[in-house]
Amino acid sequence: MLNKIVIYTDGGSRGNPGPAGIGVWIETLSKKYGECIGIATNNVAEYAALIFGLKKLKQLLGKDKTRQYEIECRLDSELVVKQLNHEYKLKEEYIQKNFIEIWNLTLDFKAVKFYHIRREKNTVADALVNQALDGQAKQGGLF
Repeated sequence: MLNKIVIYTDGGSRGNPGPAGIGVWIETLSKKYGECIGIATNNVAEYAALIFGLKKLKQLLGKDKTRQYEIECRLDSELVVKQLNHEYKLKEEYIQKNFIEIWNLTLDFKAVKFYHIRREKNTVADALVNQALDGQAKQGGLF
């Protein structure tokens, strides 16, 4: 029996760099998360969302059960997906560090696959990013 979990992640910044947020929708478990991450670029936010999502899954499933699950990660960042799937080189040091952190997190699961999806298919995670950033703006936070 294959246990598969589908997760959608998104990250964005208002300005590049600028106030940034992440959105994670673990569709299979009906869990949604959005939060601000400070000042960052779009790419940093995209990676931060995926890292957050994989860590959250590990926490929700428990370390003993993670090896039973195949994780399907759906992102609208073609760049990040191609970097994670070894199609693009990792030139910047911060991308290399994020890649290594994600790679180490993938070792806890049976399998982790990364898929690029159109932005229109990532509306839930995108909305979570914007809700987090809008909430921060209302509180007089990062803007």
